[in-house]
Amino acid sequence: MAGFKTLDDLGEVKGKRVLVRVDLNVPVADGKVSDATRIERVAPTIKDLSGRGAKVILLAHFGRPKDGPDAALSLAPIAEATAQVLGHAVAFATDCVGDTAAKAIATMKDGDVLLLENTRFYKGEEKNDAEFTKALAAGGDIYVNDAFSAAHRAHSSTEGLARLMPAYAGRTMQAELEALEKGLGNPVRPVVAIVGGAKVSTKIDLLMNLVKKVDALVIGGGMANTFLAARGTDVGKSLCEHDLAPTAKQIMIEAAQSGCAIVLPSDGVVAREFKANAANETVGIEQVPADAMILDVGPKTVEAVNQWIDRAATLVWNGPLGAFEIAPFDRATVSAAKHAAARSKEGKLVSVAGGGDTVAALNHAGVADDFTYVSTAGGAFLEWMEGKALPGVEVLKK
Repeated sequence: MAGFKTLDDLGEVKGKRVLVRVDLNVPVADGKVSDATRIERVAPTIKDLSGRGAKVILLAHFGRPKDGPDAALSLAPIAEATAQVLGHAVAFATDCVGDTAAKAIATMKDGDVLLLENTRFYKGEEKNDAEFTKALAAGGDIYVNDAFSAAHRAHSSTEGLARLMPAYAGRTMQAELEALEKGLGNPVRPVVAIVGGAKVSTKIDLLMNLVKKVDALVIGGGMANTFLAARGTDVGKSLCEHDLAPTAKQIMIEAAQSGCAIVLPSDGVVAREFKANAANETVGIEQVPADAMILDVGPKTVEAVNQWIDRAATLVWNGPLGAFEIAPFDRATVSAAKHAAARSKEGKLVSVAGGGDTVAALNHAGVADDFTYVSTAGGAFLEWMEGKALPGVEVLKK
């Protein structure tokens, strides 16, 4: 991968202590991990290093501790879940620095895996404090970052360590960066972006960046209503940020200047109440009843979206087209997702998607595994789409 050192550049690691920053911020219920997706994502890096005889020391955060150690936010239960995913014993140290960590590391044999306690138990972690970073570095010889999802944070374990030690991208970080490069960095054109979600206000930077980089921008979800209203369309009681009409107009002007087509709904599925299986009807976007709200885009819009997907060589997706959490207002998102997945499986489309709601929507449609790449990185994925430099990535560049 151009510009970054990866595990392929690592050379001999047998007997070396490798500090690996991973994302183990997984959901836990009743002391048990309820979704091991993030652990599964970092397993290839851990197995690779362990298999080559390295002493693999895992650094991770969990939750947002406020005042130092918090038993409820200990990584101890996650060590057990990580061992199950790896099929390999994972030892646990009750501290990430100091004598406790040093003693646990000293007892490691080649190929062993050790998880250190929550790095955020120390305020120095989020402050990227030099002394805390040195204390972490004391436990290792090499640093590997496999936590793209935390790469938008300039913390000790995500950015500081890479300045003190030989630094490499892990397999998940590598896959993410390569996928993102295909998505927006150096994509095959035409490039189409689908952006949905509730509000324009949370995605202004994203939309401003995309209209300069893609050939067509499909806008769905509640945010489409703000653009429709800015254009003079009455959207009834739909979720709409009327005060952002000038911003929406400016985005459309920027798009026109950049040669980016803006694709807005031409029809919508409307209802009088926001609940599953509410009485609904499909209407032209200019005929939204004053007492109704748009909860999904209609079939004509889906047809237009799918036609743009057919034209695209690259698709970047963030956010659903409608209120996909409740039937039947999931139809448009599911239809477009299945269409994009089919094109991707045929090798006709590079599809990169990310963001919490997007991952949930693709899983709901049953097609997440058929996209070229689905990022679980949340905030880091969004900041990358906004065109921002990510500290944890920048520091890994050669």
